[in-house]
Amino acid sequence: MKQRVVITGMGAITALGQDLDTLWNHLMSGASGVSSIESFDVSEFPTRIAAEIKDWNPELYMDKKEARRMDRFVQFAVAASNLALK
Repeated sequence: MKQRVVITGMGAITALGQDLDTLWNHLMSGASGVSSIESFDVSEFPTRIAAEIKDWNPELYMDKKEARRMDRFVQFAVAASNLALK
């Protein structure tokens, strides 16, 4: 039995963009989200590059108190979910 699926919203928080338009434009232009790691000291590690989400401000998607209670990766998931619902 075939079932139909309807996508009613999408959201993404990525190294290429924190909204779908920016993400799509960077994907179409062949941009790379990989760059030097800036969020912590990498001098002890052999790898110094990653697809890091820069300029992250969780308060654009949730209140400050709520953001403080979440790990960063959870903030990304909540923000992407909120974008998809919009």
